[in-house]
Amino acid sequence: MPRMTVPLRLPALIVCAALMLSGCVQMAAPPPSPLPQGDMAARARQAVLNFDEVVTRVEPVAEQVCREETPDQTCDFAIYVDRAPESGVNAFHTIDPQGRPAIIFTLGLIAVAQNTDELAFIMGHEAGHHIGRHLPQGRLQAAEGARVFADLARARGATAVEIGEAAQIGSFVASREFGQRAELEADAIGTIIAARAGYDPIRGAAFFTVIPDPAREFLSTHPPNAARIEIVRSTLRAMGRAAR
Repeated sequence: MPRMTVPLRLPALIVCAALMLSGCVQMAAPPPSPLPQGDMAARARQAVLNFDEVVTRVEPVAEQVCREETPDQTCDFAIYVDRAPESGVNAFHTIDPQGRPAIIFTLGLIAVAQNTDELAFIMGHEAGHHIGRHLPQGRLQAAEGARVFADLARARGATAVEIGEAAQIGSFVASREFGQRAELEADAIGTIIAARAGYDPIRGAAFFTVIPDPAREFLSTHPPNAARIEIVRSTLRAMGRAAR
């Protein structure tokens, strides 16, 4: 059964670790258009109803896919909502204090999602990070990158400070390369989860058309939006479903 817990804040260290080591969906929220008070309340109520529907339908499917693909993992997903206004428009995966895989949505993201397909795809994507074991793999990749760069600096006679700086660069380079692959894998798994839950992943992936394109950002840890949308389409084709 789906679980939805609504804390005011998750422990800061958990949030920081998640943002560093797991993929997230994040965008700058556009300035809200002025709405009559009644319209704003109605929109807020509908956003909550949409999110509740998605949790109810997607969480059991995510759990099922997790058990099929990685039965040795804990697959009882906990869904959290971060109410803090400063958290912006964001969603990410981490491990909660009870050791369960957790998917965190901010109120900002729930509010700006255009439809349930977007919410379902994002939730499936974040579950995909857990199914793909991206948190532990990301830590290993970062540690290996740091080791390799530090060894190279040490072999060239670098100082202790320079070796430390090299290790930091190596960790970032390795994390960036792994992060892009992990995002695409999470997109593929998220496509499967959203489709099996009865949502349209293509319509859901349209969310990428309104967030900043990482292709324009130097050293981005996320792949270009076009590549992500193509992964959704190719995954649907592999499932035998027409990509619209």
